[in-house]
Amino acid sequence: MTHHLISQRVLDAAIGDARQALAERDNALEWLLRPEAAGDGPLATEVWVFDSALTHVLLVRHRWRGWVPPGGRVDPGETPRESARRELFEETGVQTELLRTPAAVTVRSYRPGSSATMGVSFMTVVDRSTQLVPEEGQPAAWQRLDEPWQSWFSEDRLHMEQCAGWLRQRG
Repeated sequence: MTHHLISQRVLDAAIGDARQALAERDNALEWLLRPEAAGDGPLATEVWVFDSALTHVLLVRHRWRGWVPPGGRVDPGETPRESARRELFEETGVQTELLRTPAAVTVRSYRPGSSATMGVSFMTVVDRSTQLVPEEGQPAAWQRLDEPWQSWFSEDRLHMEQCAGWLRQRG
C-alpha cells in the first residue's frame, strides 16, 4: 500500500475523533499519537447508517469484502468526518449529518496482504424510505442487525448492534 502524508489538520481531526469514539480497537489512538503517524496514511472512514427503529443498517456490497458500511479512503486535506459524508453520498446517494460521537476507531487491513490503516466509523440515523442511489456495480441495501451477513469484517455486526443499543438509551 502506498503511504500518504497526513496533514496536521487532518491528523488533529482524526485524533479528536479517536478520543470521542464510543469504542477504540487495536490501539487506534496510540497509533495516531506516534511521531511517525503523519507519514503512515492513508486514513479510512465509514458510516454506520441506522434506520430510525435502530433494527437495520445500510450496507453496500463490495466486490470481495461482502456487505460493508459505505466508506473509503480519506482524501488529502479532507478530515475523516468530511470523507465519511462524501463516501456515504457517493456510495448510496444519502446526504445527512453525522452524529457528533463517532462509533469506533480501528487499525486494520482492508485488503489481504496490505498494511494496516487507521479508520473512523461514524454514525447517522435515516428513514429506511430514503431513496438510495448506489454506485454502479456496488448495490446498497438495508440489513437486519439481528441476522448475520457475509462480510470481510464479520465482527462489525456485533459492534453495530451495541451502538444501536447506545442510541436507544440516548433516546
